[in-house]
Amino acid sequence: MKPIVAIIGRPNVGKSTLFNRITRRKDAIVDNMPGVTRDRHYGEVIWDDHAFILVDTGGFITGDDDAFAAHIRVQVQHAVAEAEAVVLVLDGKHGQSPYDHDLIQWLRTVSQPVFYVVNKIDGPEQEPRLYDFYALGLEKLHSLSAEHGYGLPDFLDDLVKVLPVAEASEDEGQIRIAVVGRPNVGKSSLINRLLGQERLLVSDVPGTTRDAVDTLCRRNERVYRLIDTAGIRRKAKVDLKLEKFSIIKALKSLELCDVALIVLDAQQGITEQDIKVAGYAHERGCGVIFVANKWDLVDASTLTPHRFGQRLFETARFLQFAPVLTVSALTGQRINKLFALADQVFEQYAMRVGTGAINRIVKQATERNEPPMHKGRRLKFYYTTQVTQRPPTFVTFANFPGAVHFSYQRYLINQIRAGTGLNLPPIRLYFRQRTGKIEFGKWKKNRPRKKTRK
Repeated sequence: MKPIVAIIGRPNVGKSTLFNRITRRKDAIVDNMPGVTRDRHYGEVIWDDHAFILVDTGGFITGDDDAFAAHIRVQVQHAVAEAEAVVLVLDGKHGQSPYDHDLIQWLRTVSQPVFYVVNKIDGPEQEPRLYDFYALGLEKLHSLSAEHGYGLPDFLDDLVKVLPVAEASEDEGQIRIAVVGRPNVGKSSLINRLLGQERLLVSDVPGTTRDAVDTLCRRNERVYRLIDTAGIRRKAKVDLKLEKFSIIKALKSLELCDVALIVLDAQQGITEQDIKVAGYAHERGCGVIFVANKWDLVDASTLTPHRFGQRLFETARFLQFAPVLTVSALTGQRINKLFALADQVFEQYAMRVGTGAINRIVKQATERNEPPMHKGRRLKFYYTTQVTQRPPTFVTFANFPGAVHFSYQRYLINQIRAGTGLNLPPIRLYFRQRTGKIEFGKWKKNRPRKKTRK
């Protein structure tokens, strides 16, 4: 396991900007409005051959003016408890705050090494701003600019010196699961139930989750990366800039995940937006599991899981292969089946089919249902091969690839499903013109042609 470093501080001191600067990505949403970050956000870092996990947290405040203040404080406390080192970010532009004093008093009680960072120091001429913070009784301060990178190398050099050596990476074999859906369908509650702890903020207020939040979970010697995402609303109802960024992050999570849990509100029924969200996942080639949450609120005499599935696939015909599971994040009903189902989807999602086997399946399929004619000539499929996994993707070389009707393509995909047992993941099938060339990575070699005598 890699050591963990927690970034904490009051709102708007630049924690997320520092997180993005150190991780060299833009995973954390940054905005001038306080309270953008609410949950813990994780990112992986390698500095000077030292690997560690950086944690961004929400702004720490002691009052209860913000409805989420108490929840954020709990998240900050959890982040510090699991960390090997803590970074307290102070605002070098606006000076001290009463919240800084409260945080420092609390950090004096923790056993981990604490680094006090004065942010928004853009150059040597602004170093005198540090004097104000020495009044807090701090012996060593690190001055830096998260925005421009000033002072960051020296700080990271000191940080990695106190961190233990990372153990072997666990990234191999991880299953990345994104939890997506409309606002308020219970995505965060579902992840909390899966983890067995209050890892994410849960509220009836739509938009509580603003960022895509990663959590690692180990179960039966397998590691899962659970990604909670912001609720995806219709474009016409998205006005705030923050919400637009949140939705972009949610859609990006679909591109990076192996399995998407499309969470539905079983009590409200299937909506048009639910199908659109499912369509986003299908377009990005994710494995998909429909999770009908709040099943404890459904009247069993009027709606059964089978009938719910029928209604779902009447509107989402493009995902009829996706399994459906009815659960309750509140009571825990059937929650434990989710991991086993995700394992099954992932195993097929990452499966490779032998070239000989796939060609036999396509040959038998074309003999059973002969391809149509095109301009007086019969369509021919010469050779099929699997070019990639996640999802299983096949290419068939044909004489007229552009003439293959989508209905015949769908027929071949169904035959591949039946012949390979790939009944759970999406399957992509493309048609290409036979060129007489063999590709070896970036290189192409022409096949030798037989010489004809004149």
